[in-house]
Amino acid sequence: MACGDQSGANPTSEVERGKGATQWLTVEFPQTVQASQIQIQFQGGFASRKCILQGGQKGGDLSTVAEFYPEDNNSLQSFPFKAEPLDKLKITFQNSSDFFGRIIVYHLNILGQKL
Repeated sequence: MACGDQSGANPTSEVERGKGATQWLTVEFPQTVQASQIQIQFQGGFASRKCILQGGQKGGDLSTVAEFYPEDNNSLQSFPFKAEPLDKLKITFQNSSDFFGRIIVYHLNILGQKL
């Protein structure tokens, strides 16, 4: 996972699968960042048709930052959102294009800057 050249942070990440078709990825940054864009590349046929991006600060609750609707293809897709100070992000993948609910992410970049 990359954190985009603009932030320079080295995040830790965790991937989990919830019950049903929901899967999510959490990213914790070593310091506060101001993220403003997400870039994601799925394997065609294994894409999420809807993604919910939530963010927050250490010790706080997550709130919805953006929702975006990727296309089911192999291209790197960019989704800008309102820049906010964040210590953690959660990307929830919903409505997989795969019959079995599988999601395959080749590239994920979170662009922004360190604060």
